[in-house]
Amino acid sequence: MEIRAMLGRKLIVAVAMCLLAVPLATAADDPPLTREQIKQFLLTAKIVSAKESDKGITHPLRLTLSDGKLTHDASYQRVYEHKATEEMASGRTEFNFVDSYKYNIAAYSLAEMLGVEGMLPVYVERKYQGNPGSLSWWLSVKMDEAERVKRKIFAPDAEAWNNQMYRIRVFDELIYDTDANLTNVLIGEDWKIWRIDFTRAFRLSKDLKDPNDLVRCDRQLLEKLKALDDKQLAEKTKHYLDKDEVKAVMVRRDKIVSRFQQLISEKGEAAVLY
Repeated sequence: MEIRAMLGRKLIVAVAMCLLAVPLATAADDPPLTREQIKQFLLTAKIVSAKESDKGITHPLRLTLSDGKLTHDASYQRVYEHKATEEMASGRTEFNFVDSYKYNIAAYSLAEMLGVEGMLPVYVERKYQGNPGSLSWWLSVKMDEAERVKRKIFAPDAEAWNNQMYRIRVFDELIYDTDANLTNVLIGEDWKIWRIDFTRAFRLSKDLKDPNDLVRCDRQLLEKLKALDDKQLAEKTKHYLDKDEVKAVMVRRDKIVSRFQQLISEKGEAAVLY
């Protein structure tokens, strides 16, 4: 199921906290950490144990890390596959198929450039047992979107939820993730939404997956999109995206911006931006 199916064009579900808060909670007795502190922890803390996660087609590992003061888990993905063709579960054949942990890090870097890193866990690159992979902060959540839909649970603040989903829609159109699904959207105890797992993103398509999913946009996000620079993007993601992948992001960026400019012209700024 693609992410637009979960979002629904009417966005009738509800809620969440602000995505842009910088400190992240650790455990109940630990002080919140900034994202930079989390990066350093993920990069340098000792890996003390590992076990397989029960979710994800790329079989991520759940690693426990400790720096002597703080102990916290992280999700490790080392998938790195390139194939000329791949038959998908839906029956669709994808050409130039790539499934790569590098896209997790590229997605986080791009989110930082756009000021929406608050809706992703922190991702870094790190080796485990000699294999490079992406390592991300393990999130404390109560369910994923698949479970929420199955249990027909609705959150109290529709506007807050919708505003988060609008950001996710924009970001997903920009990165063109072919494996966006309900289990890749996690819901925290405070009804904050987290978007995870981007190993099948950054396709070379110059088209948007579904421009009709783009109906509203965060004002600051739109300005950041307009200011996104291909050279800066290439530099920030130079170890994770090639020049064609960067070019495809920029072409999709242009179409996203054009889409919202058209909507503003037709409906007025207040109806489109928030």
